[in-house]
Amino acid sequence: MAKSLIRTLSMLATYSALATTAHGQNSPTDYRDEFLQHFEQSSMKIQRLSQTMPADLFTWSPGEGVMSVTKVYMHIARYNYMYLDEQLGIMAPPDVDWQNFESITEKERVVELLAASIEHVKAAAAHMSAEDLTNETRLYGRDVPGWSVLFQLISHMNEHVGQSIAYARMNGIVPPWSS
Repeated sequence: MAKSLIRTLSMLATYSALATTAHGQNSPTDYRDEFLQHFEQSSMKIQRLSQTMPADLFTWSPGEGVMSVTKVYMHIARYNYMYLDEQLGIMAPPDVDWQNFESITEKERVVELLAASIEHVKAAAAHMSAEDLTNETRLYGRDVPGWSVLFQLISHMNEHVGQSIAYARMNGIVPPWSS
């Protein structure tokens, strides 16, 4: 179901972008700037939640076979690097081993790596040119423009922001921005 929803949202975003671009109302860099505004809001939430969640709950999971709090945060961080690297050719810094992030469990390290992945996305996206944003790439078996990868990235993060909010509330933690 999640893949179907992601495909539908991506398709709607593509059609919307094509329609407004065809009328000359928006440029690819407008989509980049809009992405950065939305990404800032989502990343603020996940970072504040990761800082608020007590260290002893980082290994908590709602059930067997379901990602723990730590795995959710590290999964977001991993995909922040992965989408840029694999789809857009924007490599992570040489000292970042994002392929093995999901094995890290210490709160301080998790919070640090999550924040670094977010800063990497913001810096990379801010420097993407109109050409970078419109160049074709492969994403989940489809040819898409580069900006579509950014939409997928934020869609992915928001899915896990919601999951993290649910995890927090299940443990009596009120998200800091909603109190």
